Amino acid sequence: MKQLFLSMLLLCTCLTSTQAEVITQVANITARKTTSLNGQWNYIVDVQEEGYYDYRMNPTPWGFFQNAKPQRPEDLIEYDFDKAPTMQIPGDWNTQDERLFFYEGTVWFKRSFQWHPTAGRHTLLYFGAINYEAHVYVNGKLAGHHIGGFTPFNMDVTDLLRDGDNFVIVKVDNKRRAENVPTQIFDWWNYGGITRDVCLIDVAPVYIENFSLQLDKKDNRMLNFSVKLNHQKANQQVTLNIPELKIKKTVTTTTDGTANLLIKAKPQRWSPDAPKRYRVEIGMNGETLVDSIGFRTIETHGKQLLLNGKPIFLKGISMHEEKPYGGGRANSIADAHTLLSWAKELGCNFVRLAHYPHNENMIREAERMGIMVWSEIPCYWTIAWKNPQTYFNAQQQVTDMILRDHNRANIIIWSIANETPHSPERDQFLGRLAQYARSLDSTRLISMAMEVTSASNYKNRLHDNMHQYVDVVSFNQYIGWYRDVNDAPKMEWEIPYDKPVIISEFGGGARYGLHGDKNQRWTEEFQENLYRENIAMINKIDGLAGTTPWVLKDFRSPRRVLNGIQDYYNRKGLFSDKGEKKKAFYILQEWYKGK
Repeated sequence: MKQLFLSMLLLCTCLTSTQAEVITQVANITARKTTSLNGQWNYIVDVQEEGYYDYRMNPTPWGFFQNAKPQRPEDLIEYDFDKAPTMQIPGDWNTQDERLFFYEGTVWFKRSFQWHPTAGRHTLLYFGAINYEAHVYVNGKLAGHHIGGFTPFNMDVTDLLRDGDNFVIVKVDNKRRAENVPTQIFDWWNYGGITRDVCLIDVAPVYIENFSLQLDKKDNRMLNFSVKLNHQKANQQVTLNIPELKIKKTVTTTTDGTANLLIKAKPQRWSPDAPKRYRVEIGMNGETLVDSIGFRTIETHGKQLLLNGKPIFLKGISMHEEKPYGGGRANSIADAHTLLSWAKELGCNFVRLAHYPHNENMIREAERMGIMVWSEIPCYWTIAWKNPQTYFNAQQQVTDMILRDHNRANIIIWSIANETPHSPERDQFLGRLAQYARSLDSTRLISMAMEVTSASNYKNRLHDNMHQYVDVVSFNQYIGWYRDVNDAPKMEWEIPYDKPVIISEFGGGARYGLHGDKNQRWTEEFQENLYRENIAMINKIDGLAGTTPWVLKDFRSPRRVLNGIQDYYNRKGLFSDKGEKKKAFYILQEWYKGK
């Protein structure tokens, strides 16, 4: 894991010319001294971005970020945050203002707060996620710029804060663009806004930026501990304390501000049946970070998946980051617990968090509940494979995902893509991305959701050049939904790779409460029969190591327009958007009981 921290040093060097104001992500936010900025923020909808550009489309120095007030009766200022409506942050604007349900564009947010700086301390401004592009201003000055809707970022705002009254203004733009990741088309709601927690973090000038603690990949009788400071500073003493294991060690940083140590230990392994975690304390200069960390191994042997050296079948489900009841971005621990409890009731030991990194509460709650995780970045469908900035965007999202969650024992798979069309450019892009992810974290498996090539003679062959880069071969198939369900018993599958296989998606839609014949589309009986036939079919696939059917609950999508049935919801959920179980739930639950 030290390679992750060394890569961060190189990445920060590369960023200095374009994003120097955004510093490397700070991990373990919940263990630090923070001041929440969650709550009611004023907002202004800016359809034509007049708060940023003049009428010649040149950036204006008199933009909304100034939070200007009239000084004389004749002064003309055509906005006023203090008279603007408010919105709950974290949250999306689509479900908090009915006028913005379909809105994609720019919204400005403002929050005032009191701050009293402490001499000799620094202050970081942290955002869990903003969808999609964010310009952040503190007291009228640009503090940072970030692109990407599902990963955290932070900036040092020490020199921008003042004693007393302060304000933060954020320009949020969620317009879909061809060069973005994800790109212009995707099958989920484009929720805009400051969708995750916001806080100020109090730190010393030199602080622990990140650390890693896990079983050593080469010798799992050892713990591998790595730490990285925010500055390349040598001779800093960092302590590691794991009271339950009677471990107390001190390491000294080298000139690059990192340190590494191997420690002999025999911890109880984390597993779905016994999700054991240990209290871990990392200290420096009188300040201590506390976390709960589990230890486990994950590897493949031929077509088997091995957790802690033993074969395991991944009884999974795919899920979006939407609130359990209705739509809107999920973020709270309560949301996470409800959704994951539904998965547990289904019989799951595994969830595929599609199609982007979910919030940290989801990851940590799943770890606590004993649920393994597939975490993914949104290289989805058609990406601008030839665009260098698009690749850099994807690589940055991989970096941010791994930096935030690399200490979570329940994450066993990093996924780099979903349903991407074959081309040499795509293979080069994703192959490079897979190698990069593995260079940051070689202790987890790499996968992606591929597609199969179907034939008229009922033979399905998986042939994807990306097989050489992934550890687990995963693919989506929709026999019974986009192809006749009666074809399922006749299907043959050819997967010519000696690797474990995950069916990363299968399923079909049903409107909760709509009943009829099993051949009548959109009824619960149709979905129920589809699941029954698919389970019988995929049970025959050689090397099957797990499934993550699509999907846990109905979720919003602008592509789903059938009135009276879809109503802008993808209806493939086993739960309705109101949390009601459909009949197919019980088919999958019964199968998982026997696995």
